[in-house]
Amino acid sequence: MRDAGTARRERRACLSSYPSGMSPSRLLALWRRLGGSAAGRWLFAQLIRLGVPYSGSIGARVMAVAPGKSVVTLRDRRRVRNHLQSVHAVALANLAELSSGLAMLAALDPGVRGIPVAITIRYHRKARGLLTATGSASPPDVREPVTAIAHADIHDGRGELVADADVTWQLDTRRGA
Repeated sequence: MRDAGTARRERRACLSSYPSGMSPSRLLALWRRLGGSAAGRWLFAQLIRLGVPYSGSIGARVMAVAPGKSVVTLRDRRRVRNHLQSVHAVALANLAELSSGLAMLAALDPGVRGIPVAITIRYHRKARGLLTATGSASPPDVREPVTAIAHADIHDGRGELVADADVTWQLDTRRGA
């Protein structure tokens, strides 16, 4: 039987080199194990926070992950606000990158790795209240280095689009895979 320290090290190793080090199957297996309950989703978010400290800094909650799709929420609170009393533009970009990145990673074939190389974000209105980011991605079959776009839409609690983003990913096969 594994001790708590071993389990903790395994979880950190699983997430420590996101995005290039986490295999799609490992990401999906972890989500399938934890995503079925509120406590499990909270734990999944904490594991993301450990593996990706900057993305974890906004305190987003992962609500769903499937190949090519993810849903991530962000509560409006002081630490993500700007001087205009709305969610800061960079927090929205962070949320968009996280949700589109989870969708991309979950859609990659085994043996493929990826890293974001560009982001284009459009802001449509001030972001306030509970925000929901829906990420989507349809990566191509990767046999050589290629770029692919993942997309995220961010809506507020009234269903209004507050921002959307396109994240360009550089995809390649893993050496030795």
